[in-house]
Amino acid sequence: MSDCIFCQIVAGQLPCHEVYRDDQLLCFMDIAPASNGHCLIIPHEHHDDIFTMSDTLLAAVNQFAGRLAPILKAHCQADGIGVHQLNGAAAGQTVFHYHMHLIPAYPGQSIQIHGRAQGDPQQLADNATALREALATGN
Repeated sequence: MSDCIFCQIVAGQLPCHEVYRDDQLLCFMDIAPASNGHCLIIPHEHHDDIFTMSDTLLAAVNQFAGRLAPILKAHCQADGIGVHQLNGAAAGQTVFHYHMHLIPAYPGQSIQIHGRAQGDPQQLADNATALREALATGN
């Protein structure tokens, strides 16, 4: 969809701090992170929400989330990872292209799924680079 910001990111029309890309998925740093290391996983193919996603594509997102979560937790020295996925405006979805949030969590932190402020561009780039390298080496 030409008016979908995530479709524009997938197509390379808008920049992102890319962590991972394959023939089905793109993972990138959230530009307004809820915490340091906040990533989004999206399918290349546009789906508004979970209700139109194929089982195969849902499995691919979940499988990659399972691969990335321990790497993200270690990189950010987090105590946990929040995995969030919202469907419909009533549920809090603000971008209507299916996406999954992976949000590092720390003691005493109240996790907000949507960050309020733009992330530091250098920190976003550094995190993306470190996560890409860790995924490539399996660490």
